[in-house]
Amino acid sequence: MTINVKVGEAKTHLSELLAKVEAGEDVVISRGDHPVARLTRVPNRSDVAAVIKEILESRKGRQKTTPEEIKAWIEEGRR
Repeated sequence: MTINVKVGEAKTHLSELLAKVEAGEDVVISRGDHPVARLTRVPNRSDVAAVIKEILESRKGRQKTTPEEIKAWIEEGRR
């Protein structure tokens, strides 16, 4: 979910907004009606490692993709 706030509100409630960002929400800061900045959570290394581990586990036992299949997918994407 994205939260939209004006600059003044962001200054006043920065700690609260950072807590929401840490919880996974995005915050867009606007000057008037024009968005100028976005606060997003910095990925945690352990989060990335967990995702990589999950991907590797899901790929176990599958046949390896051949270079010919990769070339065919590339060509298909160009059409």
